[in-house]
Amino acid sequence: MRSAMRASDAPAAVRRGTFRRVLGFAGPHRAKLVVFLLLTVVSAVLAVSTPVLAGRVVDAIVGGRDVSVVVWLAVVIAGIAVVDAGLGLVERWQSARIGEGLIHDLRVAVYGHVQRMPIAFFTRTRTGALVSRLNNDVIGAQRAFTSTLSGVVTNVIQLGLSLGVMFTLSWQVTALALVLLPAFVIPARRMGSRMADLQREASTLNAGMTTQMTERFSAPGATLVKLFGRPDAETAEFGERAARVRDIGVRTAMATRWFMTGLTLVSALAQALVYGLGGYLALTGHLAAGTVVSLALLLTRLYSPLTALANARVDVMTALVSFERVFEVLDLKPMIAEPDAPRRVPEGPVSVEFDDVRFAYPAADKVSLASLESVATLDTRGGEEVLHGISFRAEPGQLVALVGSSGAGKSTIATLVPRLYDVDSGAVRLSDVDVRELAFDSLRRTVGVVTQDGHLFHDTIRANLAYPRPEASEDELWDALRRARLDHLVASLPDGLDTVVGERGYRLSGGERQRLTIARLLLARPRVVILDEATAHLDSESEAAVQVALTEALRGRTALVIAHRLSTIRAADQILVVEGGHVVERGTHTELLAADGRYAELYRTQFDEAPADVDPDYSAPRNVPVAATATLDEPPLTTSTENARSPR
Repeated sequence: MRSAMRASDAPAAVRRGTFRRVLGFAGPHRAKLVVFLLLTVVSAVLAVSTPVLAGRVVDAIVGGRDVSVVVWLAVVIAGIAVVDAGLGLVERWQSARIGEGLIHDLRVAVYGHVQRMPIAFFTRTRTGALVSRLNNDVIGAQRAFTSTLSGVVTNVIQLGLSLGVMFTLSWQVTALALVLLPAFVIPARRMGSRMADLQREASTLNAGMTTQMTERFSAPGATLVKLFGRPDAETAEFGERAARVRDIGVRTAMATRWFMTGLTLVSALAQALVYGLGGYLALTGHLAAGTVVSLALLLTRLYSPLTALANARVDVMTALVSFERVFEVLDLKPMIAEPDAPRRVPEGPVSVEFDDVRFAYPAADKVSLASLESVATLDTRGGEEVLHGISFRAEPGQLVALVGSSGAGKSTIATLVPRLYDVDSGAVRLSDVDVRELAFDSLRRTVGVVTQDGHLFHDTIRANLAYPRPEASEDELWDALRRARLDHLVASLPDGLDTVVGERGYRLSGGERQRLTIARLLLARPRVVILDEATAHLDSESEAAVQVALTEALRGRTALVIAHRLSTIRAADQILVVEGGHVVERGTHTELLAADGRYAELYRTQFDEAPADVDPDYSAPRNVPVAATATLDEPPLTTSTENARSPR
């Protein structure tokens, strides 16, 4: 019994201190737990009183007592049964409140903690593994405070009362019944460790299966499977994963069944001993017949709790493993933390400055868990430095463009401004304030980003558009759509703003998705805009529509633009050529062409391959970071390209 309740007696596979942390999570539910335990105690007392009254009934019958005595005893037994049934309902209601409250608290804690993790955590972690922690493991942990806790308390009370009453009735019979007690304790201690291992293995296998489903059921994953013609192979692979989950389930079920069968057998043997010795004592006049009946019935209240308590150790170990897997995520320290005394970005136009910035992506062991990556051990090697002394300044309202080879470090530079990562040395400043000193909400309101993939949630246009400003009015939503040249399209849809865009916005075309993300940016009204190749994957018609929206998005704002097409940034106030994590050239378009360096080389490479009708001397309008070949006139929103994937 003690080992079932003590974390210090748990196998080494469960970390010490887990049980103490579990009690910490139960703290807010202390009052409900007290009421629940009181109900459990009363229910246990009632359960022990029934065998004693049944013995009294037998004695009254054998002794030839008045019929009224038997009737009243029967009425009392019936009353106890009714009260016990009512208490059972109240007890279940209370345990449900505790259990569901604990599930809520654990899920909110894990979800909120994961939201504070750096981007590197999400690039390494399997989504299905995280979902498994929030579902399977949280529910497994919750059982510790509902079925397991109530079972332990009820059975401990029943066991204590049963032993006390049995010793009072006949110490000889009670002593004989306890002879087989070691047969309960030894298997229980061994089975707890075994079940903990099986539970941990089952959790890992379930997480792997969930990961495959999460990835393959997404629109991009399903498209990849269909394009490369591997649905049969995917089904076979999933079948193998599901088979391993099935096999571990069978092993767990059989291990539990063998354990419970052995305990039931021992209980039956003990009951046979009680009937044998009790019957002998009754026949020799040392015990009353009713006492033998009471002892036999109390024996079920003795060995049933012992069986349940022995199994409780298994349940406790299983719950501790679930709690441990939840705590494992909560113990990961977020690398990006808000300062104790956060500052705010000064009002007015904002400058962006990089001051001798050096940066290396964090090693896996700093941001992830082996169990979330499905690897044996994490890579502990330190990250290699990818930015080497980056320095530049974008004055308020200026457009600074970053160009260079793929993998040169342009996108990495962009991620440091909204503080998706922290620099290793140097500083990134907004209006001369280090971003590490800023409040998160101030930083988010100041910096807006448009990426090339234009990610949207599986929700309505309204929800996606209003995500940065849920309080925005209907007029503000439509104004943002109008400025992004998307209002006519949305108005033409049957459900308008309430149209569901599908997972990642796949019910919209690429240009429509990108314009919706630009509308979201316009609604957020940031003072600094970062464009990470926002038109890189669009066709010319979609790009023409997006460039008009970008013109509006950049007007009057400080902009940092990552461009692959050099024609998009000729009018930039400053162009930085990034190669190998260094700024190798800087200047205006004209100055860099005159220098005849890396920029001129990239420029010649692009325009030597450009169509004959492209004028290489064309200069894009100020603050329009889009292809020079695209017209600035708004294109019709009902082109064949748009219609192909639009839900209208």
